[in-house]
Amino acid sequence: MPREVTVTLSHDLGEEEARRRLREGFGKLQSSFSGGMMPLSFSENWASDSQLQFTAKGLGQNIFGTVDIFPNHVRIQAMLPGMLASLAEIITGKLEKEGTLLLEKK
Repeated sequence: MPREVTVTLSHDLGEEEARRRLREGFGKLQSSFSGGMMPLSFSENWASDSQLQFTAKGLGQNIFGTVDIFPNHVRIQAMLPGMLASLAEIITGKLEKEGTLLLEKK
């Protein structure tokens, strides 16, 4: 059964800097998943300045999601199809870890 996951990452970068880091660093997030337990191919589309829509394909499954950028947090929502839904906790943990690294104040 499909399962929606949501990860909220707090930051103190402001919306513009968070957007810049996501635009530049989304590829790093992709490679951290693609090089791991399941190879995934990603496509991304910036629907607006504050929303990224993405699709990931792997293991015959499609993941659809959005990344919404706010002044003090970023929200990642993804719909995991049947087979990947059982890995929701692992995927969520990886998103939290990699997303936090991307948004750390430097």
